[in-house]
Amino acid sequence: MKLPADAIIARRKLTHYLLVPLAQGDKSRFLAKAGYDLNQADQLLEDLRGQVLPGDAEELHRTEYGQYHQIRSLLTGPNGRTLRIRTIWMTEHLSQRTKFVTLIPEKTLPE
Repeated sequence: MKLPADAIIARRKLTHYLLVPLAQGDKSRFLAKAGYDLNQADQLLEDLRGQVLPGDAEELHRTEYGQYHQIRSLLTGPNGRTLRIRTIWMTEHLSQRTKFVTLIPEKTLPE
């Protein structure tokens, strides 16, 4: 199944979570391998929308808030390196809007 092309990807999720070093669950070092940093937040947003969102989504679990989906894909960063990722999305029951939840690193491709 395909998720809506107008799914919400909050820039703040990138600039305050994915691209900043965190004591637990840090993803910024993984994304830095492909050339993403805080200065590349807009590029990451564009790449999630252009490279990942068009992929095939698989339904995961349903909660009282919405239906969760995952998209497993490759993400090629600004430096040309490709990462293997899994992204999680949720379609809210009330609004029927689909929102980006998180990005999960998977095994990286050989260099």
